[in-house]
Amino acid sequence: MIKPASILLILTAAFIFLSSCTNLHKQEREMNGVTSLRPHSGSIPVLVNKYSSLPPGYKPDDLVFPNVPFLFTEKIEKRMLRKEAASALELLFQEAEKDGIFLAGVSAYRSYEAQQAIFNSYVQAQGIEKAKTFSASPGTSEHETGLAVDISDKDGKCPAVDCFGQTTEAGWLEKHAHTYGFIIRYPKGKEDITGYKYEPWHLRYVGPRIAAEIKERNIALEEYLKAEPVITKSDSK
Repeated sequence: MIKPASILLILTAAFIFLSSCTNLHKQEREMNGVTSLRPHSGSIPVLVNKYSSLPPGYKPDDLVFPNVPFLFTEKIEKRMLRKEAASALELLFQEAEKDGIFLAGVSAYRSYEAQQAIFNSYVQAQGIEKAKTFSASPGTSEHETGLAVDISDKDGKCPAVDCFGQTTEAGWLEKHAHTYGFIIRYPKGKEDITGYKYEPWHLRYVGPRIAAEIKERNIALEEYLKAEPVITKSDSK
């Protein structure tokens, strides 16, 4: 007959084993880039949209200047990206050039304060309700993550405007960006999910594995993370 003390010991050991398995599974998920439906602000697949904001004053601690051309020459904050995203962007530009595609950055990292200033200027000019239809309020812009960058052709003919979607450069990005860990963050036909209209110039780094799955499944980041869709129709960022 098993003594009560032995039963307690067995149950305790089983509990510890199950807890360790749970923690291991969590660690595996973290290593694979998905820690929860809404990853924390510093994680690569962090969700930022009208429903999911970054904390006030958030700033990544690994911002660097990617060695790629921008439409401006100044070495200022808006050409910075987080280190991993910057390295991936450099590779993307290099491979694009091999295919005869010459790209340029338009805007990358944007601080909370910078986004606030941009949003406030639109509010003053057009009112808050109108401003919300095409500009992100501070804390809800992907640019604040240091993982997003707007791309143009090297001559800046269509810098972050709709005509970019008709360019050879946009077609190349649509076909190849996922290989380097980037997604078209606001894809065509997903306006009711992302809350923004199609933006072929807006790349978001999520890592090669996640980007490949999003591309293969033809889904938005919200769908990948099983997050609540943004209902607002056809807004511009």
